[in-house]
Amino acid sequence: MKHQKVIGSIDLILFTPEIFTDERGYFLEKFNKFIFHQATGSELNLFQQNESFSSKGTLRGLHYQLNNTQGKLVSVIEGSILDVVVDVRERSETFGQHFIIPLNEKEKQLLWIPKGYAHGFSVLSDEVIFSYLVDNAYDKDSEQTIMWSDPVLGINWGLVDPIVSKKDSEGKLFNDARYL
Repeated sequence: MKHQKVIGSIDLILFTPEIFTDERGYFLEKFNKFIFHQATGSELNLFQQNESFSSKGTLRGLHYQLNNTQGKLVSVIEGSILDVVVDVRERSETFGQHFIIPLNEKEKQLLWIPKGYAHGFSVLSDEVIFSYLVDNAYDKDSEQTIMWSDPVLGINWGLVDPIVSKKDSEGKLFNDARYL
């Protein structure tokens, strides 16, 4: 499993597994604790695994928690997305910057998003099954949502008229949100 830092980011790491294929299908090592620790310097203590299904044109995000902050190891099981993260750590040298990482079922890459980033994604394929492992409990009372279309961030989600939830359509503007 190879790994690389996401260009321009301090902490985002993209893991690319070696995929072994034959007439039966494929096999890959999806996660290796030693390689993860070597790349991140972190011991990943998994708390929960989540999975979502979405249709083409769906946009989810940008979410983060002020308390019980979560690190996430995300991947696409089926389909393709643009994964988007925004650094919400006020003391970080990349505070307010966003990073867009395409993820898909073919490459089977995993993206490590450490604590301190807002997260979201847009669905480019007809359908997507998205998986994410988190290292802390969900805390609804401290969840924050930044408006996906905030002009300060200027994120190109790759969608013309996205399908968004009520919560995501009512997110705060970046300059009005609370940060870590």
